[in-house]
Formats: sequence, structure tokens, C-alpha cells
Amino acid sequence: MSTPNVTTPSFIVRVPATSANIGPGFDVVGLSLSLHLTLHVTLDAEKSSSPTSGRPPPPVLTYSGEGASEVPLDPYKNLTTRVALYVLRCHDHPFFPPSLTHIHVDNEIPFGRGLGSSGAAVIAGVLLADALGSLRLSHERMLDFALMVERHPDNVTAALVGGFVGSYLRELDPVATEAAQVPLSEVLPEYPPDAGADWGLSPPVPPNGIGHYVRFNWSDSIKAVAIIPRFELSTAKAREVLPESYTRKDLVFNMQRLAVLTTALGQSPPDPELIYEAMKDRVHQPYRKLLIPGLPAVTSLLTPSSHPGLLGICLSGAGPTILALATHNFEKIAEAARDIFRTEGIEVDWKVLEIAEGSKVVYS
Repeated sequence: MSTPNVTTPSFIVRVPATSANIGPGFDVVGLSLSLHLTLHVTLDAEKSSSPTSGRPPPPVLTYSGEGASEVPLDPYKNLTTRVALYVLRCHDHPFFPPSLTHIHVDNEIPFGRGLGSSGAAVIAGVLLADALGSLRLSHERMLDFALMVERHPDNVTAALVGGFVGSYLRELDPVATEAAQVPLSEVLPEYPPDAGADWGLSPPVPPNGIGHYVRFNWSDSIKAVAIIPRFELSTAKAREVLPESYTRKDLVFNMQRLAVLTTALGQSPPDPELIYEAMKDRVHQPYRKLLIPGLPAVTSLLTPSSHPGLLGICLSGAGPTILALATHNFEKIAEAARDIFRTEGIEVDWKVLEIAEGSKVVYS
């Protein structure tokens, strides 16, 4: 094993927020949004060329923005840096390079709101490792590593490649599922107390081609209004309320609408009546309404007829954020949703978001 000898200049890793599910596309489709997780990575070239005895010291990790008071700043327990270390170790680099001195994370993505904060952190870790180790991984191989950590491909795929994407996860072979040394979302939300430099030194390498995706067209006239309640909802809790099985009628309902929606959102001009109906869901939203007071009213009372410019409305990921797709009248749509939530005693914030490009690394 060796430590990567990084000679590249300091760099920035930038990863967009995402919204998964998009109506009937439960665990299938994702959308990248213009809120970002940004890593400012500082390297010291002199330390890269200096001889080291033993293990190089870990980088200093600082954090600002959303979740700054919640995120662990220990590089061996922080999700992004832990994922980076996992990818490096799969390429025979057991520790962070000695030239890596400081990582400052600036985050615009709210935690626990259904906007892909954990997926963005995972993708940021994969890109960080790729840059530090000069690995030159393809998007497909990056996705393999991300899916060993985050087993739902819709968020991480949209965060990685950007736009409106459909994806699926190939079933892992028995060896790959023995991922005790790899953090699994919803399974191992926190690292064990001994998760220091020597924890997870020999992690399982992902097989090739775990995830596959396709990018759909998206009409430039469509923006996303994110209506964000001021409370968190964990994905694990939101999944607990889902049934183990569904009726054929409900599955056909969703498949019919998903087949229409993936084309309808790319048409110009977009058809409000077609999209509104195609964004309805019977697989996850009906079961999560008790966790999100106001959800049934918002998704039923806001329509293209009552609010011109609205195309469709749905839960963003596991929630509690509501995503309204629209071409205009963004403020009126958002304020109408706010009024509904206030009747339930819930305050919300809202943002008009563009569909974002995928993740990127920018060198100084």
C-alpha cells in the first residue's frame, strides 16, 4: 500500500442538491437542483515531496452553512471524508495524502429535508478521492463506489451527472454485500467509537456496473419551487411507514404515469394538465402523509387551474420538502403552500431552483 503523492494545485469540489422520486418515480428518478455542497481543498506541495515516517496526519476539517453545528469534524467520522478514504483504500492508498492540509465545506443543502444532503456528501467524497489519488475514475465507476455507501441510486446519480435522470441498482453479489467496513445509509448512520485511522483498512471493492442510468430531456422553461418545512424527517423513518407489498392496481397506476412523465417534462411548451396527472403517486406519498401534516392538502388544492404556471407537485425524496414544478407565478404558488402549512402550525421556507449541472472538480 502507498500514500498518494498529490502534486495537483488546491481545488474545489462542487455537488448539487437533488430531489428523488418525482411523483410516481419512487427510487427510480432524480433531479439535480441549484443548491450546492462545496469543498474547498487546500494542498501543500512541500509536504507532498517531504519524506514521512509512519502515518501522515489527517486534514483539518471545517464547515459552514446548513448543518454546521451537527456535522462531525473528525475526518475519520465525517461522511464525505470517510467515503473519500474508502475509495482511496480500494486503490491501495491507506491514508490521506500528507499534502492534504485543510478541507473547508460550505453547504447550502438543508439536512433531513428530502433534498439529497447525504447523497451529495457521498458524491463529494468520491470526487475528493478521485482528485487526491489521481484515479481518473469514469462516472460509471464513481457510481459503483457511491452505491456501496448509498444504496438508492436516484439521488447519487442525479448529484453526479446532473439533470433529470432515471437509474437502477443491480443486485450486489454476496461478496460485495459484506460491506461491514463501508458506511451504509439507513443501516449505519454513525461510525463506531473506534472509527479512527485504522478502522476499515481493507474495505470491499465494489464490483463493476452496480448502477446504470439514463438522462431524460428537460424543458428549459421549467423551474422547481422547493417548499421546505422547518423540521427534519429522516429517510429511515419515512421508509418505516411504507408497506411491504402493493396491489397490482397501484403499481400499474405509477408505471403508467412514470412512462408519460419522463417524456412530458422534456416537451416545450410543457402540458400542465398532462404533467399534473402524471406526477400523482400511490406508492409512497399516501403513506407518508401522517409524517408531514399539510401534505395531502398541498398536493390536492394546488392545481394548474387554481394556480396558473404550476405543472405538478410532489414530495421531494422522503420529505418533508414539497417540490412544485412550474413555469411562472412561483411566488404565488409558494405562498399558497405556506398558507396551507400554517393551518397545520408549520412554518416553511421556499426557494426557486434551477435544474443544476452535475458535480465537478475545479482546480485553482
